[in-house]
Amino acid sequence: MPALPPDLRALVLAVSAWAGGLAVLGLPGWSVGVLAVLGVVLVATRRRGGRPVRTLLACLLAACAVGGVTALRVEGDQHGPVARLAEQAAVVTVTGRVTTDPVLRDGRFGSFVLTRLSVSDVVGRGHRYRTGVPVLVVADESWHRVELGSVVTGTGRLAPPDGPDLAGVLSVGRPPRVLHRPGELFAAAARVRAGIRASVADAPPDARALVPALVVGDDRSMSAGVVEDFRTCGLTHLAAVSGTNLTLVVGFLLVLARWAGVRARGLVLVGVLGVAGFVLLARPEPSVLRAAAMGSVALLGLGARGRDTGVRALGVAVLVLLLLDPWLARSVGFALSALATAGILFLGPPFRDALRGWLPRWAAEALAVPFAAQLACTPVVAAISGQVSLVAVVANLVVAVVVGPATVLGLLGGVLVLVVEPAGRACGWLAGLCASWIITVATHLARLPTAVLDWAPGVVPVLVLGLLCVVVGLGAGAVLRRPRWSVALSLLLVVVMLRPLPSPGWPPRGWVLVACDVGQGDGLVLNAGGGAAVVVDTGPDPPAMAACLDRLGVQQLPVVVLTHFHADHVDGLAAVLHGRRVGEVDVTATEDPAYGAADVRRRAAAARVPVRVPAYGEVRRVGQLTWQVVGPVSVASGGEHGEEGSAANNASLVLLVEVHGVRVLMSGDMEPEAQQRLDASLPGLRVDVLKGRTTAAATRTRTCSTGSGPGSPWCRWAGTTTTATRPWRRSRCCAGQGCGSSAPTRTATSRSPSATAGSGSPPGGPGAGELRRDRPRRSGSRRRTSRAGSGAARSWCGRWSSCRSGSR
Repeated sequence: MPALPPDLRALVLAVSAWAGGLAVLGLPGWSVGVLAVLGVVLVATRRRGGRPVRTLLACLLAACAVGGVTALRVEGDQHGPVARLAEQAAVVTVTGRVTTDPVLRDGRFGSFVLTRLSVSDVVGRGHRYRTGVPVLVVADESWHRVELGSVVTGTGRLAPPDGPDLAGVLSVGRPPRVLHRPGELFAAAARVRAGIRASVADAPPDARALVPALVVGDDRSMSAGVVEDFRTCGLTHLAAVSGTNLTLVVGFLLVLARWAGVRARGLVLVGVLGVAGFVLLARPEPSVLRAAAMGSVALLGLGARGRDTGVRALGVAVLVLLLLDPWLARSVGFALSALATAGILFLGPPFRDALRGWLPRWAAEALAVPFAAQLACTPVVAAISGQVSLVAVVANLVVAVVVGPATVLGLLGGVLVLVVEPAGRACGWLAGLCASWIITVATHLARLPTAVLDWAPGVVPVLVLGLLCVVVGLGAGAVLRRPRWSVALSLLLVVVMLRPLPSPGWPPRGWVLVACDVGQGDGLVLNAGGGAAVVVDTGPDPPAMAACLDRLGVQQLPVVVLTHFHADHVDGLAAVLHGRRVGEVDVTATEDPAYGAADVRRRAAAARVPVRVPAYGEVRRVGQLTWQVVGPVSVASGGEHGEEGSAANNASLVLLVEVHGVRVLMSGDMEPEAQQRLDASLPGLRVDVLKGRTTAAATRTRTCSTGSGPGSPWCRWAGTTTTATRPWRRSRCCAGQGCGSSAPTRTATSRSPSATAGSGSPPGGPGAGELRRDRPRRSGSRRRTSRAGSGAARSWCGRWSSCRSGSR
């Protein structure tokens, strides 16, 4: 007798409830419409007994229930007494319970702490109010020692929040007064968390940070590079509080219970206690409760009639969670958890059964589970990241063998280190060994040429990707049943990952400037013609910088310029020097940080490349490139030193470059005060492209070209990168000659400092220090020039309204 399809009624109720919450929260109408259509499809395809009308009425009731709860919560947060005091920017004294672990952040003027309070009492404007609304607290470092669950009181100024899930933002400048500390259960959980960190003290740094993340989702110590590699490889669910963590921990407890002879209802009790203990250990925050619910659904799916039971449990879990915390309706993490669980329940079994025809059961399940989860999550991941990972399934498969041991050994180490410290450290060392393997896999797979594909995050592209995933989900079973097809497609995927995809028309003819995708940092390439180029900074990632130069076909680098010695500008130097003819390396005179400067000199000496400090005003010409050193104008004696210091930023080499009529100001990482000094030294300067200081803001990689043919020259954005955020906000990458007109004419003026070294003419004119006026503009080619702002935003930029550019 063929198996009946799963009962979808609970899942339909959950989808309807989700749509109700989204509608009240004011999310885009298309997102609500997608969920509504999905609910109708589920009702239409349901083959169990019952009347569809009754199901539709129940769906309407669920949507109204979640929508009503959401509306009440929004009303209480935005129109209550705390919200009114926030609108008045009132100074208040609040009493409340700490609901999230305080997080220490680095700011421009020092460190600060973020945490949330559930406010029970507020005094302001001469009145006392009883309430129960959430408030975000921005405080000094004294708040970092406050424990989760403590009842505290503090005084500060309220401000309106950005979203509907908060009643206000409280800025506090004084230490809190702790009225009640958390209970013994919270204290015991804190000791175990500290024990987990202590047990891995002998592991390598990255592994030492990953083990607490695997066990309880404590990812605060993970480096930015590892986090980015995990995101590329689809492994972020391992380092966050997710259903995977709970499934492994509670599954281990159930195995121990069965080994001890516990059966039937005893196992249920062990599972319930395990879930409660996990929530307590990982902190009872919304993300943890979500993970606990989804992990419990996964555990139910492992039992008898697991698929049917799991689908009903998923629907009930989503509905209950939305009623308890309606803000989850717009949580990306909640959506990914629900989709991954649904993918495993619906797609996992048919994929596994298809593979079992020619693979052992364990291998079939190991392949089917990550494939199903990744396929279900791909559209949402693409919508938020603009990327589709090609290595996610492989990465999850390769690390699956050590994820369980790392999690379990980390938990055992955290408990044993409190009792028998050597045994706990031994478990922690083994957990660190497993974590090191996970990091190694993520690091190597993330460096593959085609680890990810860029995908536009717009509505239409994401819907198209969703339809493709549906087609793949429906047809994958037929393909997976055939070993030859499966192996052939797998080999094709491996080839695609190992070899960069062809890029027709890349590099574009007449390209001028390319900003390589090197992560946070700078890796800029200026075309000197004839296969030669000048590199300005090399970024933090040697493989990425090497791949960029290889795709551009650059093998000769007469000059490499390093504006300053921070790691995100010089760590890729090894890739630039390897296998290419490099004439010299130009650096700033300020060797800060000292170890960065020493590393540059060591690498250059090993490659037998001279290092020199160019003089202020020096003019150089390489092929089609001409540039003049126009900064630093002066280096302030103040400022912090080291890897994050402003002193090195302000000492950046500044180049004024001209190539094919396109003028580029490359200002390194100057801070606002240095920008103002440079502004004062170069009055009236106008440029086409401005490269400003690097921050962690994500933008698009920009390519400029003089080109040929209709519509040339042009600029366009391509790929995604973490690159320059310009304090000169009105500057744009603009076409040079002609700027959209057929005649190569434009007008630009500049005044350059006198040259003290080098040869040739500065890019701004035929002689050093002279004012140059180029050929007159063609009538009708309207120019718009601005010298915008003051202070940090003051700059030079020139833009022509007829400039043609790509997506910005």
